[in-house]
Amino acid sequence: MVKQAIKMKRLIKAIWVFNWFNSCGFAEVVPIAGSRWDMERFGIILTGTPRHADVLFIAGYQTFKSMKRAQRICEQMADPKAVIALGACTMSGGMYWDSYNTVKRVSDYIPVNIYVPGCPPRPEALFEACEKIFQHVRAMQ
Repeated sequence: MVKQAIKMKRLIKAIWVFNWFNSCGFAEVVPIAGSRWDMERFGIILTGTPRHADVLFIAGYQTFKSMKRAQRICEQMADPKAVIALGACTMSGGMYWDSYNTVKRVSDYIPVNIYVPGCPPRPEALFEACEKIFQHVRAMQ
């Protein structure tokens, strides 16, 4: 009976997510928060403060000014933390790659654990990235 309770405890783990979105980044994640995908039923819970977050979703093109705030948010998160970068803009600057104030790679400024490609990335890809975070947490236990 005790072994079953321990197994259930491991399966019930949820990750708390803090979002940092610029430009169109918000539109990338809206579908997974809606009723069709409902990310909370998969254990992905939004939080209003980075101090309570396990994972940082960062999406949309980042400017150097906004990157300073993203670094501060990342510093406020408790360890262990994970950063998931969503979309082409976080990887290469996206369609704004030739702008003087656009960050080309987010990983040059904050440690990114997983990149999710796409413009916008599919909800399935976001869930797969979160599942990799779940697997990492289970492996640590």
